[in-house]
Amino acid sequence: MDTVATGLGIAFFVIALAYAAVGQAGASSYIAAMALSGFSPLVIKPTALALNLMVAAIGTAHFLKVGRLSWRNVYPFAILGFPFSVLGGSVHLPERVYHPVVGLILIVSAIQMARSALRKSASVITMPKTPPLHAALITGAVVGFVSGTTGSGGGVFLAPVILARNWGTAHQTAATTAVYNLMNSTAALIGACASWNALPNFLPWWLLAVAAGGSIGALIGSRYLSACWIRIILSVLLMVSGLKLIW
Repeated sequence: MDTVATGLGIAFFVIALAYAAVGQAGASSYIAAMALSGFSPLVIKPTALALNLMVAAIGTAHFLKVGRLSWRNVYPFAILGFPFSVLGGSVHLPERVYHPVVGLILIVSAIQMARSALRKSASVITMPKTPPLHAALITGAVVGFVSGTTGSGGGVFLAPVILARNWGTAHQTAATTAVYNLMNSTAALIGACASWNALPNFLPWWLLAVAAGGSIGALIGSRYLSACWIRIILSVLLMVSGLKLIW
């Protein structure tokens, strides 16, 4: 394995650890890291989805094991999220079109998340409400299409919406987005089947790296992180990912 592949393996381990702690899988940062290393979009998209799928599966297992997963909070987003992710996965837009737009969305979400973290830490947290079916269906469809098109699992877009609308606690949101990432990464990878032959030879080693990082991160997030810290870490990750995509 060459120096670039080794360096990316280390970077993917760190990314998976940080993102898995808050129920995310790290696709946006995998995309940024591979883009900076000179990989083409044809390689980046299916590779990021495969790595995302691995970390999301580990995160889902951890949150399910500790009882933080509510299927009632998951399925309304998944009903239309899955098919729209398949549709988005088959769409290949120029980087100059979607990277700046997605980057701006992430930055705005990061600012809102940071404000939410500070506000929640200084006030009484209200009891979260169950996501309304119609709103959740529409949200799942939009996030699914965007995530499929960009090669991300979608949880990084879904989490700010859930927390902003008070559709779940921080831990419930982390668990919900882990499952959403798993489902939508699978769907988007199916939709991107035409580019499977572009998957790099280093992928098995990278999958091992994110599996190790994701296992450690999911253990920390599902058992030890407070709700406030989950919001703060997620806001930082959103900001970094957004800036990387714009830059």
